[in-house]
Amino acid sequence: MTYCVGLLLDAGLVMLSDTRTNAGLDHISIYRKMFVFENPGDRVIAIMTAGSLSITQTVIAKLQHEIDNPDATPASSIMLAETMLDVAEIIGQTLSDVSVSIGEKMARMESRQPHASMIVGGQRRGGEARLFLVYSEGNFIEATEDTPYFQIGEHKYGKPILDRVVHLNTSIEEGRKVVLLSMDSTMRSNLSVGMPLDLLTVRRDAYRVASRERIEPGDPTFSAMSDAWSRALRDAFHDMPG
Repeated sequence: MTYCVGLLLDAGLVMLSDTRTNAGLDHISIYRKMFVFENPGDRVIAIMTAGSLSITQTVIAKLQHEIDNPDATPASSIMLAETMLDVAEIIGQTLSDVSVSIGEKMARMESRQPHASMIVGGQRRGGEARLFLVYSEGNFIEATEDTPYFQIGEHKYGKPILDRVVHLNTSIEEGRKVVLLSMDSTMRSNLSVGMPLDLLTVRRDAYRVASRERIEPGDPTFSAMSDAWSRALRDAFHDMPG
């Protein structure tokens, strides 16, 4: 399973993904689900993936192929696209094409149809920071003032804190904290989501990665945050009237 969450804030972007995948209880692996493409000073694009690995890995490979292609055009390469909307359209079309191709092969084998989704965030010089949720069919929706975050994968456990805390004026530092607590809630309730974690921040109008870190199991800062959150919830429960 997977859990990825992305925030679109006035201050910039905060994106967090786990790395655990499983094909049954006896086959658990670690795969990166966050991919960052950056030309500092011009653009930064981050993609987080959920669903079928065969689809998501093929999509990322095809996107990278076009980035490396000397004959690529703004219509084919996310690193040449003129706007973040164009980036989302390129990724959506690639995801749709790969989903159809692999789906047809699976159908011939009478296997379950695979699905995948992606969160795409970034900013290019001259444009606004934007965040999109892209579906297997290639269509997408965009984060707004009313809904400044997206989740993919096992999202239900980590959603309540996002609904209560996240607003456009949330700071990058607060955003970092809330996505980590959202992930902690998810990992406590679903063992198919797990560490290491990949955390990315992008400050608005910087057009580059502000911070990128891999949080490993046993990380003392994350463990202290998790313990403090648990104590705060227990204390609030005991103090609740009724």
